[in-house]
Amino acid sequence: MRLSELDYDLPEELIAQAPLARRDEARLLVLDRKSKSVEHSRFYKLVRHLREGDLLVLNDTRVLPARLFAQKESGGRVELLMVRPAGPLEGPAGAWIALIRTHRVLKDNARLVLSDGHALRIAGYARPGRPIVVAEGESGVSIEQILERAGTLALPHYIHRSAGPADIDDYQTVYAARPGAIAAPTAGLHFTAEAFKALADAGIRTATVTLHIGPGTFAPVRAVEVESHTMESEWYTITPATQAAIEHARRIGGRIIAVGTSSTRALESWAITGDVEGFTGLFIHPGFRFKLTDAMLTNFHMPRTTVLALAMAFAGRDHILGAYREAIRHRYRFLSYGDAMLIL
Repeated sequence: MRLSELDYDLPEELIAQAPLARRDEARLLVLDRKSKSVEHSRFYKLVRHLREGDLLVLNDTRVLPARLFAQKESGGRVELLMVRPAGPLEGPAGAWIALIRTHRVLKDNARLVLSDGHALRIAGYARPGRPIVVAEGESGVSIEQILERAGTLALPHYIHRSAGPADIDDYQTVYAARPGAIAAPTAGLHFTAEAFKALADAGIRTATVTLHIGPGTFAPVRAVEVESHTMESEWYTITPATQAAIEHARRIGGRIIAVGTSSTRALESWAITGDVEGFTGLFIHPGFRFKLTDAMLTNFHMPRTTVLALAMAFAGRDHILGAYREAIRHRYRFLSYGDAMLIL
């Protein structure tokens, strides 16, 4: 697959810069793969497009306030995005792997001072551009505590404003439970307590997986041949309760409906490897054979991204691009704070 095949023209004015006042008022484009039909709906009507016995699988990761601003001892400004805790073979206890934005590469042991007086130290590099960061000093303050006190949300680059107080709740699913993501599983942002009640009343069950979304999900595809792209691994977990819920749905003829590309990757990683937790770098692109996912709920994605490749793998490139053209014609709102698509 050529990189150009992941392209489409996205009008800038259709990129949502803020969420709707009510989450479940988002528009919902329903794409039926068998009939090739497209239907326009609303998210609060989701229950009408599903059936008793279906199982929605949601990613319960919680977005961290992962962005930190600091100063070098020389006075230069540094921006850090704390990606995940370092593994035991990657760095000292309490260390984190980060993304860094600075004018010059920082040397090992460089000291960075935060506005509240706490300091961080560069303990080395996991790879170029990925420093291993530790909290400095004898106060016993962890990086997790520093993020809670001084961190801010890292909104996607296509949202042309700084994160505000409202985003702390808006850029988080109502069921977020396990901290660890640097970006939201945006297909889940549309759910409300009322939507869940309507689903339950109709005999539609829910289960959760965890996949902590990191740079691997949103890094653009740059390889000329899409299949040559390598995704950075992200941590996922499938609980025994979710395994049982999936088995039950299969037994009664229900569909497994992945809410978001991250849930899809967690499910398919488990189906391929049999591992109920671990790091996955699974890159799903056209030609992939899905083992668990029967339907998918997702948002509208950026061109040249792994998440768009996944949607194309599930529904077919031509069907996805046709649906996107229809969404653009009807002025749907795109990307993280935008509208949703149900692929059946």
